[in-house]
Amino acid sequence: MIDTTVFQNKTAVYYTLGCKLNFSETSTIGKILREAGVRTARKGEKADICVVNTCSVTEMADKKCRQAIHRLVKQHPGAFVVVTGCYAQLKPGDVAKIKGVDVVLGAEQKNDLLQYLGDLHKHEQGETITTITKDIRSFAPSCSRGDRTRFFLKVQDGCDYYCSYCTIPFARGRSRNGTIASMVEQAKQAAAEGGKEIVLTGVNIGDFGKTTGETFFDLVKALDHVEGIERYRISSIEPNLLTDEIIEFVSQSRKFMPHFHIPLQSGCDEVLKLMRRRYDTALFASKVKKIKEIMPDAFIGVDVIVGTRGETETYFEQAYRFIAGLDVTQLHVFSYSERPGTQALKIEHIVPPEEKHQRSQRLLNLSDEKTQAFYARHIGQTMSVLMEKSKVGNPMYGFTENYIRVEVETDSSLDNQVLSVRLGDFNEDNTALKGTIL
Repeated sequence: MIDTTVFQNKTAVYYTLGCKLNFSETSTIGKILREAGVRTARKGEKADICVVNTCSVTEMADKKCRQAIHRLVKQHPGAFVVVTGCYAQLKPGDVAKIKGVDVVLGAEQKNDLLQYLGDLHKHEQGETITTITKDIRSFAPSCSRGDRTRFFLKVQDGCDYYCSYCTIPFARGRSRNGTIASMVEQAKQAAAEGGKEIVLTGVNIGDFGKTTGETFFDLVKALDHVEGIERYRISSIEPNLLTDEIIEFVSQSRKFMPHFHIPLQSGCDEVLKLMRRRYDTALFASKVKKIKEIMPDAFIGVDVIVGTRGETETYFEQAYRFIAGLDVTQLHVFSYSERPGTQALKIEHIVPPEEKHQRSQRLLNLSDEKTQAFYARHIGQTMSVLMEKSKVGNPMYGFTENYIRVEVETDSSLDNQVLSVRLGDFNEDNTALKGTIL
């Protein structure tokens, strides 16, 4: 039993880098500390505890993690500093050497953070507590809202794919998940707390069921019956795991939104082979075609990596043409970053940084064209919009079922309300449509 008296009236700050899954897990860590008596520090207030949840998807992510730690140590002198997440799992020794860090927790330890805080006395040097990747077994549940309107339900963790460019399997371990029954209970709790929308998150969510003998499709069908939740969104799902039955179910469901996020990574089959992806461009194109045939207004977001080892100019042009021809809505473009220990380092052809930048910019421009064309088709329509809490001084916004961002006049009473809104023209920076509440 942990003596929580030491935590009473203590304050904490949280800093998260990386994916939606990380933000969900940080929110759960915050909840654990609140239940122990720790409150979140107010703006400008010196905290007693600093928690940094790190990312390591690129070399730049590692750098941002180090910068964030240095900044928090400076802003909160004397605070007990805990670092966890993917960078902490992959490079615990490096993180522990950063001045001011007290404890570095691996993937298996992050949800047991309380037991590693001790009496909050600073350590002379950072202590690392991690589990080697092959022994990571536990699944830590997380369903949290944080500062957002939407809830994020972690349904799966880890990955068994070992793509040649990626360190995530080394940072998070093998694919594993909780039971469908436990997911349904967490969704019911979110509904009881007033949640109307849940985003299903994980590392490779289509692989759900590895540890329980269930399937992602079974999970989707079970969640569809939870009373009180009006909207679900499926976050990134591998194209080879996005089955036709899932697509067809979403098209008929009142709760699962016509919104898909599918990682492509490259539109060139030769590069996909070098990446050790488990599909080709023909399969990807067939998934997009299937979605659009039965849900013409579906939003489709696509991840693309540019400048991977082996991506010649010819291969990139081939990929660009393929992506340009896809009926998708938005591209999330990432520049390839060399990751120690990955198989991609054995590939000889290296793309210069300036060429990566040029390729990224071309795809970002293509993304803007596709997104604005998608938005423009909906101008004048009346759609349901779930309003989100706005920051002071910013317009209020929300999203339609098919993920069009809509701005309306700020009214805090509209937070977390599903409203009927007529979509007008683009806002000043073309990032949203102006809406009129009916």
